[in-house]
Amino acid sequence: MIRTYALLAWTWTRAAAQYPLSFALMTVGGLVVGGLDIAVIWVIFANTDELAGFGLTEVMFLYGASQLAFSLADLLFGNVDRVSRHIGAGTLDAMLIRPASPFVQVAADQFTPHRIGRSIQAGAVLAVGLTRLDVPLGRVWMVPVMVVSGIVIFAALFTLGGAVQFLLTAAPEVANAFTYGGAMLTQYPLSVYDARIVRGMTFALPLAFVNWQPGLYVLGRPDPLGLPSWTGLLSPAAALTLAAVAALAWRAGIRRYRSTGS
Repeated sequence: MIRTYALLAWTWTRAAAQYPLSFALMTVGGLVVGGLDIAVIWVIFANTDELAGFGLTEVMFLYGASQLAFSLADLLFGNVDRVSRHIGAGTLDAMLIRPASPFVQVAADQFTPHRIGRSIQAGAVLAVGLTRLDVPLGRVWMVPVMVVSGIVIFAALFTLGGAVQFLLTAAPEVANAFTYGGAMLTQYPLSVYDARIVRGMTFALPLAFVNWQPGLYVLGRPDPLGLPSWTGLLSPAAALTLAAVAALAWRAGIRRYRSTGS
């Protein structure tokens, strides 16, 4: 499955490389868009010293972790929540009869490597934030774990969004509310939101485990909801649970699909 994905992604990458100027401009565009998010954070801290009890460096750390996870998940699996296009065009029928996973084919279809620019920007912000924070060495190991868990969580959300479209083919925007909307929510400390929203993002849709709960553990900060400090260690468990739910939903969608008759 991984080899098939890599081959398909490489094919699309080679196609994109045929237009080097366009590729470079799109990559730079991703960096610029990410820079706008950073500019907003700088504007906020130009008028205040703290945001919900968190300083600029801590917010940059949380932002970098969230956006690195989301941008990589979007790069690798973002096309899955656009499966309704294949359903409407009838191209999903062709994918189902090929000797490869339909999920892999949909995820790798029109792979756009220029989106790596957003990941580079987010990774740089995360690295700068870490170097300026006094994080104990015994907790640094959690940083790559939280990023990988965040990738899995966002990938699962993309998959769930795609699965819903087997039932509601006009639902891409509904899915985007949870994927891109979730990425926007996790850019800032969740303590800026109402406690009911934070509970929902912790116990219902586990977006809090992308960067908030593990971030609190790394920073040694208490949880505003009063949850124990080891809650941040549950990010891998939350990610795997959501991934299992997404996989079941995708399989159910594939089984329900009855072709367009193309």
